[in-house]
Amino acid sequence: MAVHYCGLCRRTSFTGRRHLYSAGHRRRLQEALARLQEEVAAARAAAAAAEDGDGSGAVQRYDPAAHDRRVWCLCCGRGVQRDGRRDGLALLRAGLLQHFAGAEHRRETVRFWRENRVEAALRERFLVPAEEYERFERALERAVAAQQKQEEEHIQQMAAGIREAERRRQETVRAALQLQTEPEVCAGPSICSPAAAPERNSSHDTQHPGPSGMQTGPDLNWMEPGQALTFIGHQETEGKGNVHTGAKPPWLIEEEDGSQQQIGPSYEEFLKQKEKQRLRKLPAERVGANFDHTSQTGDSWLPSFGRVWNHGRRWQSRHQFRTESGEKKRR
Repeated sequence: MAVHYCGLCRRTSFTGRRHLYSAGHRRRLQEALARLQEEVAAARAAAAAAEDGDGSGAVQRYDPAAHDRRVWCLCCGRGVQRDGRRDGLALLRAGLLQHFAGAEHRRETVRFWRENRVEAALRERFLVPAEEYERFERALERAVAAQQKQEEEHIQQMAAGIREAERRRQETVRAALQLQTEPEVCAGPSICSPAAAPERNSSHDTQHPGPSGMQTGPDLNWMEPGQALTFIGHQETEGKGNVHTGAKPPWLIEEEDGSQQQIGPSYEEFLKQKEKQRLRKLPAERVGANFDHTSQTGDSWLPSFGRVWNHGRRWQSRHQFRTESGEKKRR
């Protein structure tokens, strides 16, 4: 009995090559060829658009997430890179066109058609002529050159903008330095330059000590004549202070009684609270939930079902308990 393995159906057929004429195999073959034909048609349409126009639509900036896709070639039995790549640019459908126009794909297509008994008239739909691919290559070269030229112009514009911003910054800095270094001249007897202001206010400033107890300098020259700050003295509190006045931080002060104050609940209280939290999750109607654990019971107490026993009947444990309790009382 002949055994034939079909790679398209991924199953072994014991009827030999008669499996190629089965309905399931023909249906899967038509579906796979339809998907491959869509990819070939899209690639040829992209090549025609690049030839008719300037080719700008066939070149984009390379993005790994969008341009690293692979297309499964049914005839060759392997994945083919859909887009090409050159100098950081993605060439749309260039990888597929190069594969479909290659000699290897043409040879494998002939083999696949012969092995799967496909109609010979459909074979040319899955091939790209060499002349068409050469025209696409020339259009692609023009598109890449145009894209590179456009990027160079954009880079030059950005560089010109950076140089213009640097020139304006330098002019602004130079103008600010000139204003600081130019001396001002008195325009009349009643108008004086700002340079003379510290001399005019120096006698007034030295009459009033500042908050730190030192003589005030030219920092208070902005004040109007007749106005000054009033020094009220150092505010100190006896026995208290902060780190800014030189006092010892509170975490370095030792306690007088030497006892450490406990912070938070004790470990026993923590265990009790944890047990309460555990009991809250139990059913409220459970047996023994309302039992009074504070009640006092004597030695004569015995449950109605008796005590723990190892042999004999259960009700005999009650008599055994009473016997033992009576012997203890005699002693």
